[in-house]
Amino acid sequence: MAATEVILLQRVEHLGQMGDVVKVRPGYARNYLLPQGKAIRANAANLARFDRERVQLEAQNVKRREEAERLSERMEGLAVVLIRQAGDSGSLYGSVSTRDISQIVTEAGFTIDRQQVSLDHPIKALGLFAVKVALHPEVVVPVTVNVARSAEEAERQARGEARTPEEEATLAGDEAFIEGEIVSEDAEEGAQEDNA
Repeated sequence: MAATEVILLQRVEHLGQMGDVVKVRPGYARNYLLPQGKAIRANAANLARFDRERVQLEAQNVKRREEAERLSERMEGLAVVLIRQAGDSGSLYGSVSTRDISQIVTEAGFTIDRQQVSLDHPIKALGLFAVKVALHPEVVVPVTVNVARSAEEAERQARGEARTPEEEATLAGDEAFIEGEIVSEDAEEGAQEDNA
């Protein structure tokens, strides 16, 4: 399959900057770049059109980037809580997707779309996760997603106090072991007093 040449209308991560003419796979151009308005096909008419509109496009890009930077300052340090059911091992029944994260961030007062959430793979366990939200191709802000079974557990996790079920079981076993040592020491002392 021959590569398709496109002109980027904005910065695209791992691809190029605004105005770059790049070769991409036809499906990537047809299914993502063109419908999203991130690029146009590179032909003589579009190249001429882009050259005429370049200044205007760059000015719009700068304006959108400045708005995104202002929003990122307000979102700095944002942490959201998602309550989910999970098994004893901490594995979720289901997973947390980009849609779930965009919905909870929107509920926190920052309207974002699920395409703006960068998630390498769905979240399938309890805990704190750093997720990237792209407000603009050049402005990315980290958001902490706290996945817990209850609001109380989320508060403990946020403070760094939460333990996994395995740690809880280990601690419970250690306490029983420690109590057993204390009992056996008392028994030995009693036995020594009887022998004396």
